[in-house]
Amino acid sequence: MCSKARSVTGLTLVLTATGWLASDGWANTMEFPFNKPTTRATARVLACLLASLPLALSGCAYFQRASPAATGAPVEGAPVTELITPQLIAAEQQKREAADTQDLSGLVVPIPPSYTIDRGDVLSIVVWDHPELGGTAVAPTSGSGEPGSSGAPPTGFVVDHAGRVQFPFAGALKLAGLTEDQARDLLASKLARYIANPNVTLRVQAYRSKRVYIDGEVKSPGLQVINDIPMTLMEALNRAGGVLATADQSRLVLERGGQRYRIDLRELVQKGINPGSVMLAPGDVVRVHSRDESKVFVSGEVVSPRALTMHNGRLTLNEALGESGGVSPVSGDARQVYVVRKTPEGTRVYQLDARITGAMALAEGFELHPKDVVYVAASPLANWHRKLSLLIPGALTSAVGVARP
Repeated sequence: MCSKARSVTGLTLVLTATGWLASDGWANTMEFPFNKPTTRATARVLACLLASLPLALSGCAYFQRASPAATGAPVEGAPVTELITPQLIAAEQQKREAADTQDLSGLVVPIPPSYTIDRGDVLSIVVWDHPELGGTAVAPTSGSGEPGSSGAPPTGFVVDHAGRVQFPFAGALKLAGLTEDQARDLLASKLARYIANPNVTLRVQAYRSKRVYIDGEVKSPGLQVINDIPMTLMEALNRAGGVLATADQSRLVLERGGQRYRIDLRELVQKGINPGSVMLAPGDVVRVHSRDESKVFVSGEVVSPRALTMHNGRLTLNEALGESGGVSPVSGDARQVYVVRKTPEGTRVYQLDARITGAMALAEGFELHPKDVVYVAASPLANWHRKLSLLIPGALTSAVGVARP
């Protein structure tokens, strides 16, 4: 029969710090006192477990090999880590400016032209002192008026598929492509052969030939009819009820024919271009993207990991860390702040050492892209503690107290 083990107090477990732990600024030895009465056998077993941990699990050595920042050796198959420096920020700024050099001069019209008549429009034509000439006007089919209009369809002279209008004495007149004044003068010249000094009034009664489409984050998406008021970009957005609070004003897309234009309202204003001078053409499609489509993900050792929405297309690394509560003071390693970005050329990884002087200024100048992942790695001590807790869960907290400084 074995004798009962005698409990003693005041035992202290002394370990020698080597490798990554010593390089992290710790002393060569660490002392862990036992707060509770413990047998010498229990202390001896725990000491053996702690001493053999790197050999049993290869946890420290494995984490050291998997961390390029800790060893300086690249991992096979992993992208090269690029340090965030002023030179890198300047290069990224130049690349961003080069990508935003899309020519928008074809969209800007300082003086909008007058509305021109086209196929499908309904004209109201009055020849003064000759009411009989207006008796042949026809009513378009139901539902052919302007979208959103109510009541009976307007009566008038419909411009046919060939752009012509049939009018008494004048015959078939091609009015497509003419302004109201030009069409009136042409009709009056034709009627002058039969009527002395004809007084003609001609105007567009229903605009049905030209329209644009507004989609995305606006209050009332749908088609908008082009009328005598110039259909600029701002006019179209206002007719659609304006952009919503969830809209990303830096990501407007204008599709015209087979070409696509990316419009940043904030950038247009900075360049001195009035968004109200961007003229839309019939058939244009304008889409306003949502801010939720351009999120940035912050994970790892931060106080509050989360997905962040960009502010009209702009979010810096400093803002992302700030909105996430910053690097965790308990487990985060400020030397290993990474930004992972997917590009057409492949995955790129950027690293910021937040401990150096001026690191926050670099983080403020480093602009993130949509779908970027900001990751803060854990400190070596935090990784060591987690692996030890997996090996002997609960035993460390019950047997080992707080380490002495």
